[in-house]
Amino acid sequence: MSRTDPDKADSAPEDPAPGDSGERGADEGLSVQQFAAIAAFRYELRRFLAFSEAAAAEVGLPPQQHQALLTLVGHGGAPSVGLLAEQLMIAPHTAAELVSRMVEAGLIEKTPSAQDRRRMELRATPKAQALMHSLTAAHLKEIRTLEPALARALGRLSRSRP
Repeated sequence: MSRTDPDKADSAPEDPAPGDSGERGADEGLSVQQFAAIAAFRYELRRFLAFSEAAAAEVGLPPQQHQALLTLVGHGGAPSVGLLAEQLMIAPHTAAELVSRMVEAGLIEKTPSAQDRRRMELRATPKAQALMHSLTAAHLKEIRTLEPALARALGRLSRSRP
């Protein structure tokens, strides 16, 4: 499975292509309804992501830093740069650069692990904790608002299985 640009291919055509009955797509016997179900689901996800990015920007956090803080605050134990790279689906050196920027911004602290001095453990600062509490409350409220639409989109996906 390859990653694709989330800004592309998010919508299915409203009408079938000329010569298509609307019942089956040309590729692999997939139906227009299956394409539409995935498009609807992706649309609802993008609505949430747009909200999330705007909410993070309002408090001065770039989206990637917000996601990094969610990972750190939501992870039990001692999160590391490697965990951040894995969870954000970025290269380890990119995660290390992100951590450096976040340390400079006063959002996280990094300390050597007691078990392995080569490994750096990450912790959100009180400043970051306060930001995350307000952002997470707003996100939970938005999720409750979007829940019916997401449930409908998921329902369409489950009903459109081949």
